[in-house]
Amino acid sequence: MTKNSVSSEVVFDLEGKKRRLAEIEQLTGKPDFWEDAARAAAILKERGAIQNVLETWRQQEQRLQDLEVLLQLAQEENDEAVLDEVLTELRLQEKDLRRLELETLLGGEDDIKNAFVTIHAGAGGTEAQDWAEILLRMYLRFAERRGFKTEIYDLLPGDEAGIKSATFAASGPYAYGYLKAESGIHRLVRISPFDASGRRHTSFAAVFVYPEADETIEIDIQEKDLRIDTFRASGAGGQHVNKTSSAVRITHIPTGIVVSMQNERSQHRNRDLAMKVLKARLYEAEKNKRQEKTQEILDAQKDIAWGSQIRSYILQPYQLVKDHRTKHEDGNVAAVLDGDLDAFIEAYLLHTVTS
Repeated sequence: MTKNSVSSEVVFDLEGKKRRLAEIEQLTGKPDFWEDAARAAAILKERGAIQNVLETWRQQEQRLQDLEVLLQLAQEENDEAVLDEVLTELRLQEKDLRRLELETLLGGEDDIKNAFVTIHAGAGGTEAQDWAEILLRMYLRFAERRGFKTEIYDLLPGDEAGIKSATFAASGPYAYGYLKAESGIHRLVRISPFDASGRRHTSFAAVFVYPEADETIEIDIQEKDLRIDTFRASGAGGQHVNKTSSAVRITHIPTGIVVSMQNERSQHRNRDLAMKVLKARLYEAEKNKRQEKTQEILDAQKDIAWGSQIRSYILQPYQLVKDHRTKHEDGNVAAVLDGDLDAFIEAYLLHTVTS
């Protein structure tokens, strides 16, 4: 895809956002708008996000016009210092515009929502568990870069190092829109730090991303369909965590979905968080069912192994991160593992637009 085609899509999508904003303004003007408080709050949140995008684009347009005037003056006066200043500002603006272009591609009905991210270590014991923890850190760093608020809901430590699984929430505008690109199997190739012989190992971990199901979405969860187990939490957390049955495991019997929470000291709090994640997973499962993709997700969950990965992170014998869906590559593996995922997410969003 060329830059011109991207720009055309961006303009088209901005026009779409303007139309949606006009629709929302009509809705908020109706007398019965506040009768459903949860729905009204969700619509106002959407309006705020759209207004923010449009205002930011307006500011960038004004910024470019100012730079054009400054450039013209610098050329007329042959002022190299001002020319350097304009060049620096243009580079900064280019970076900002690429970020804004990315946001305009987030037009899905759930993209604006908060996200839940679950990471599971694949087969391979300590190797895979260490890899799962590296991925957790990568996503937390990415969220920090984006200004998302994060909260770890559940974390199950590995046997010797790393983690067996973790679930965290990322809260902020378009958190799901960005992170949805990460759902799938992630493969790591490296010289194992746990192998005294210094052999190369391949490890796998699965990442699943769900949009938060807000209060405007009706998810029918009946008590008779739930099996709720309590148990003592494992790992760090102090004496209170290990001496009381504060951990909660909820199984949704009709779908087989299982959600566990153990990070909080309160059993009641762990149950509330587990129900919140269960609601999100049921919403995502129903949405995928409508799109006839449920089986693909179930297959991915069962096969955290070779051949099903969406991305490979190679540390040995060379350094490269490659996304197998978009073919995007980056040789700066350290930066990627430190949360620099923008280029991969942009490539994914553009790929979904054109495919």
